[in-house]
Amino acid sequence: MKPRTAGWSHYRFRSVWHLPAPPAAVYAVLERAEGYPHWWPQIREVTAVDERTGIARFRSVLPYDLVVTARERRRDEAAGVLEVAMSGDLDGWARWTLSAYDGGTRAVYEQEVEVRKPLMRRLAVPGRPVFLANHALMMRAGRRGLTAVLNGV
Repeated sequence: MKPRTAGWSHYRFRSVWHLPAPPAAVYAVLERAEGYPHWWPQIREVTAVDERTGIARFRSVLPYDLVVTARERRRDEAAGVLEVAMSGDLDGWARWTLSAYDGGTRAVYEQEVEVRKPLMRRLAVPGRPVFLANHALMMRAGRRGLTAVLNGV
């Protein structure tokens, strides 16, 4: 197996969100992937395949969709960890790690992926700053949406 290289189509993301609810409440929302489209505008659709697998469609500011199959790798409420393996337009993994923080929750989102979508691979070099900004906008909207759900808005 050839090792993955950190080329222009390889991305590592890390976001830290401070949320106004205890870790158990945050975990309860995050573990229900089918609910993400209700509070995270860029997650347009999540369709269950089985109890551990689903297909998700994302679209942010840029005029294209990303479709991935997400398979549960780790679901550990006691440790506050949710992790999936992804394949499709993005190949890699994503993980939430939750911990108590200042009366609420510190939620760390980490993702490491290789872009497989042909258009994004062709535009990898000139498009990289735009792709990074697009991801940052998506994460901000997700934090706002999750905070609203936790506040009962």
